[in-house]
Amino acid sequence: MKIMQSVKKVPGGMMIIPLILGVLMNTIWPEFFDYFKGTFTTHLWKTGAMPILAVFLFCNGTTISLKEAGTTVYKGCVLTAVKVLVGIACGLFVGRVFGEAGFMGVTSIAVIAAFANSNGGLYAALAGEYGDATDVGGVSILALNDGPFFTMLALGAAGYVVPVNTLIGCLIPILAGIILGNLDADIKEFCKPGASMLIPFFAFPLGANLTLASFVVAGLPGIVMGILCTLITGLAGYLVYKLLRIDRPAIGAAIGTTAGNAAATPAALAAAGVITTQLSDIATAQVSAAIIVTSILCPLLVTFLARFEGDQEKA
Repeated sequence: MKIMQSVKKVPGGMMIIPLILGVLMNTIWPEFFDYFKGTFTTHLWKTGAMPILAVFLFCNGTTISLKEAGTTVYKGCVLTAVKVLVGIACGLFVGRVFGEAGFMGVTSIAVIAAFANSNGGLYAALAGEYGDATDVGGVSILALNDGPFFTMLALGAAGYVVPVNTLIGCLIPILAGIILGNLDADIKEFCKPGASMLIPFFAFPLGANLTLASFVVAGLPGIVMGILCTLITGLAGYLVYKLLRIDRPAIGAAIGTTAGNAAATPAALAAAGVITTQLSDIATAQVSAAIIVTSILCPLLVTFLARFEGDQEKA
């Protein structure tokens, strides 16, 4: 059976499919895990999202190289700054203008989680198709926006009480990974599979704490958020590349996505006591919808812009 290949055909499938399976399990048979409370079964598929996510962040950190060529670092820093700053600005705008109710039910937490975090795999694929090696290499810097750290910074600026130790605690696994991965290439190679392999393992328990009702609530708001994420952050990346006169500016639009692991950010915030579980559930469903929508729309936007720029040999 080609289960893995089928899952990968779905936009953000390695995150979305296990998450949905967890949702279905919790909706159809919510008492199942009560029978195995305190066992490995419960830890793996119901309560283990946060420790598994912590290992994922560490492994992801080991893949971030500090020795890349100057052009690669430059492009990666530009894209990361645009994605994070635009995402935070949009989230703060929603919070200030629409308050806790959010825009169409989409809260500032969901906006920041979706807008400030990009799909590195999809970016690398688009950069490989329409750009060169320096564009593809930029994903090593772009990976810095993985996880809840930047979201927590933005929430602190928005007035939420985010303890300093919580911020530092979210950053330490990534920093430890970066340091060890750059000190020893063998550690980087050893941990590299974890940067992708662990995604479905923290996705399922995240879903196992939601129900189908959560996704009904996400509905149209989640789809709208995905569309706006691609248009706002994607076009921002493109325009900044144009202003800086970087070759093949269409690649700048390849950041107009939401990473699969962004669906874990609201739950991480709830676990840290920054937001409520109810708000986390709604935001998780909305971000999950944005993951799928942006994965479909972003390649279309990059292709259109590449042709508009006359990069016919690549487009």
